[in-house]
Amino acid sequence: METPAFSPPWQPITFGGVASFARASFGRLFIVQFIVALLVAGSVSCFLAAAWFPVAEKAIARLPEKGTIRRGQLDWTGPSPCSLAEATFLSIVVDVENSQPTGQSADVQLELHRGGFTIRSLFGNLAIPYPKDWTIALNRAEVESRWGAWQPFLLVGFGAGSVVSVMAIWLVLATLYSLPLRLLTFYSDRDVSWLGCWRMAGAAQLPGALLMSGGILLYGFNRLNLIGLLFAWLLHVVIAWIYVGIAPARLSRLTGSMRRRDNPFGGAQKKRKRLGGKKSG
Repeated sequence: METPAFSPPWQPITFGGVASFARASFGRLFIVQFIVALLVAGSVSCFLAAAWFPVAEKAIARLPEKGTIRRGQLDWTGPSPCSLAEATFLSIVVDVENSQPTGQSADVQLELHRGGFTIRSLFGNLAIPYPKDWTIALNRAEVESRWGAWQPFLLVGFGAGSVVSVMAIWLVLATLYSLPLRLLTFYSDRDVSWLGCWRMAGAAQLPGALLMSGGILLYGFNRLNLIGLLFAWLLHVVIAWIYVGIAPARLSRLTGSMRRRDNPFGGAQKKRKRLGGKKSG
């Protein structure tokens, strides 16, 4: 026999904890989601600070005295092709004429060419041209000063962007998952409304997000490779499905005549109208 969800709606770790958010307010769900989103953002910021930013600093230190991107063209006075910096996670290469294929040893490789740059990774290649209306300094003195001034703001910006992104993703997924979740709770006679199913679907995203946050940290500190990170991403999606499928069993069942309804999205109102009509008669 299933146990009703009596857990306080503050922890989204157990099935009962996720189910308890069906009775929680939207404000409480938002606060818990925001806390988890901050943890995810912290993991992303730690990864950037530990894995990518040091590589960028090494590449900046090896920039030539003169260099610029003007009218969509790279004016490079240093040797080419050359590797500015290379590590496990990121490598930065300059090949102005794109004269020879460069081997990719890092998870992500940034290549600077005459008319644009290319990003290579496990997911494929992405070529982006330089903006023709911009003039971008690419010499060591100017880039070092700007990097030192903007580096903290970049970390904060990436963190804030991560919070907004994951919150928006959870909003969309909660809306999508609430439809099958409502059908599941309706046909299993669970005492929950459609909005309750939406809140429960929103809470079901959080256990997988915590797992993904840990995966990002492990990847950033070189305890997990890129394939392992992709597996963690896939696993965090599956975990959300598992919680959506099992958490409703922690809700209490409807009893008596309330168990028979006609419409999973409006049957309760029709039932009350029918009962009201009988009483007035």
